Amino acid sequence: MSHNLFLNTDSYKMSHYKCWPPGTEYVSAYIESRGGKWDQTVMFGLQYIIKKYLLDLDLGKEEFVEAMALVGQHGLPFNTEGFRDLMHLGYLPLHIQAIPEGTVVNTGNVLIQIINTGGYKFYWLPSFLETLLLRVWYPITVATKSFKCKQIIKHYLDRTSDEPDNGQLDFKLHDFGARGASSFETASIGGCAHLVNFRGSDTISGILMARDYYHEPMAGFSISAAEHATITSWGREHEVDAYRNMLTQFAQPGKTLAVVSDSYDIFHAIDEIWGKQLKQEVINSGATLVIRPDSGQPVAMVRETLRHCMDAFGYITNKKGYDVLPPYIRVIQGDGVDLDSIEAILKEITAPGNMFSADNIAFGMGGALLQNLNRDNLRFAMKTSAVCVNGKWRDVWKDPITDPGKKSKRGRLALVKLGKQYHTVTEDNLVGFQGGNQLVDIFKDGVLLKDWTLQEIRDRANEALNE
Repeated sequence: MSHNLFLNTDSYKMSHYKCWPPGTEYVSAYIESRGGKWDQTVMFGLQYIIKKYLLDLDLGKEEFVEAMALVGQHGLPFNTEGFRDLMHLGYLPLHIQAIPEGTVVNTGNVLIQIINTGGYKFYWLPSFLETLLLRVWYPITVATKSFKCKQIIKHYLDRTSDEPDNGQLDFKLHDFGARGASSFETASIGGCAHLVNFRGSDTISGILMARDYYHEPMAGFSISAAEHATITSWGREHEVDAYRNMLTQFAQPGKTLAVVSDSYDIFHAIDEIWGKQLKQEVINSGATLVIRPDSGQPVAMVRETLRHCMDAFGYITNKKGYDVLPPYIRVIQGDGVDLDSIEAILKEITAPGNMFSADNIAFGMGGALLQNLNRDNLRFAMKTSAVCVNGKWRDVWKDPITDPGKKSKRGRLALVKLGKQYHTVTEDNLVGFQGGNQLVDIFKDGVLLKDWTLQEIRDRANEALNE
């Protein structure tokens, strides 16, 4: 199915060109998170939307005719004059400002501001594009969830590791989410959003998006790993041979391999097979073996898996008083992992009576990372805040008495930073704020004005993480 911009909207938007006040010339709208599950957002994904949908345009006669026929059959009016003007222009007469991608912003603030250019011919365009532009909620929400996971993991690493800054944090949460995403594009967008914060991923489509839209030749890395079928196909009586084959094929000096070990009895696998029959082969290989439990209650399973690994392979107690496995053995938990379970697991394994360092564990997250999300997690909205009618600007806002939380902002907006917090003000009130407007020009009249690299975006997010 080809992309037809005339049809990339909600049905009711087709009638809205008839609804604005006579003499409307300019419509200014903004996108924000009104709050919700977290108190911050990590800006990400607008560049992808602009490059894919606003630069590479299908605005020709074929798209115009297709849209006219479909909209008429659909029972709605067709903006013949406006769409024809747009077709003849050949680019989108829009001015988009936004906070730079990777910036961590407290919720309740303007993130993106959109206004039409070209005067009265295109007053209808910002609202018409709401459906498309507001989909930025998804990469922002994934990037934010991933960032929150990183904050939690960093807290426990800082507390329990002698070397929390040795690069391991970037690989502590691995993206397992591609198969749980609703489409290839969803996996691409969400997978790339995760790569703002981490470098471990099995979502190839996200790595492709980082390459194609964010100038990053290789954004993420993975390791050779077994699945249940590649173990159970050997038969239970040959479980040791399945594991030995993994060592033979992949256990090379400096390499890491992961082996799911719960196909039958994970504690037998650790105690008898890995810890006795194959122990010397693991040590001699020079590789790091990552044992993966994949069933049971996650908090208990990680605790007991670590305990059995330490009984089998030994451990040292670091300077902070926490136990660390030998460098050739680690554990990854990829079952039942979400933001809450990561914190619960880390809290349990580092508690008195366990005292296991966060060095020992990594996580893999699937559906909870890329799919178990919606626009209401961070209450995203795009609202008109100002219009120019017959040459005069007026503020526009809503303030429903039934839900004060849906009160919208008014006026032409700007974003300022005071200390670590951002605040939304009107453009008229910018004077006196050091640093000025944090919204920067991103797109104007068919031209992309900022083209961030993923590394620039990562640097901004990491700066906020370390504040």
